[in-house]
Amino acid sequence: MKILLLGQHGQVSRELQLSLRGQGELIVPGRDKFDLADPAQIRQQVRQLCPDLIVNAAAYTAVDQAESEPELAFAINATAPGVLAEEAASLGVPLIHYSSDYVFDGRKPAPYAEDDAPNPLNVYGRSKLAGEQAIEAVGAAHLILRTSWVYSLHGSNFLLTMQRLLQERASLSVVADQVGAPTWAGSIASATSQLVERWRHGRGGPWGLYHLSTQGEVSWFGFASAIAEQLRAQGKATATLQPIPSSGYPTPARRPLNSRLDCTRLQRDWHIQLSDWHSALLECLHSPPHR
Repeated sequence: MKILLLGQHGQVSRELQLSLRGQGELIVPGRDKFDLADPAQIRQQVRQLCPDLIVNAAAYTAVDQAESEPELAFAINATAPGVLAEEAASLGVPLIHYSSDYVFDGRKPAPYAEDDAPNPLNVYGRSKLAGEQAIEAVGAAHLILRTSWVYSLHGSNFLLTMQRLLQERASLSVVADQVGAPTWAGSIASATSQLVERWRHGRGGPWGLYHLSTQGEVSWFGFASAIAEQLRAQGKATATLQPIPSSGYPTPARRPLNSRLDCTRLQRDWHIQLSDWHSALLECLHSPPHR
């Protein structure tokens, strides 16, 4: 099987390059050959490569920067997924695409289910929602996996930022009124590999939209506290953490206060469930450095 994996250097893609390598021939083009802001190039490359499966782990993820670059965010997060879906449909192959908890406004008091009405608060969220809608409009075989608070040992993310700041500063203020489930990119990649395996062997569930995040919930402050605890266990000094409300840390893009996702549908239809967020954090921190 030939798998086209997009997002060469992204957090999720880097983990997918490990988890999917036993599933078939992996083709992981760089941005120089596969520019998601160029629909014509997307079509040309997909038709030339003729894959058996497309996995789109590429995205515009600079949430705050998207407020000043909406055209680019929509080109990569909305237009490109629609083009990929069209090309997948013409080849008769499935598309796996990743979306975000930021399609919701965070006002619901309980975890969000797939059929809850989206209402994004920022450009990034609107662009990710538009990408979902573009894929669904094509009507071909697809999995859209909404996840939340993605981190890894690579790239730019909350885990790496906190590890650095906790050791550089004496005190650190972290938002405590936004709640979600930090999800390790390695967990996402492992679940994706299981989904592909089930599909290949005829044991998959229905195509469509699913939520995929770790179990449990925590605030950004709580997540930072868990990161600090692991640093202290290594004998490293850490900053004193102070909880603050979102209003105390204004950003260009508004964030939802509730980012919790109900992942019951994925467990029911595909028999896949991630571990709790704290166990996944420990697994990430103790994963081999070559990841």
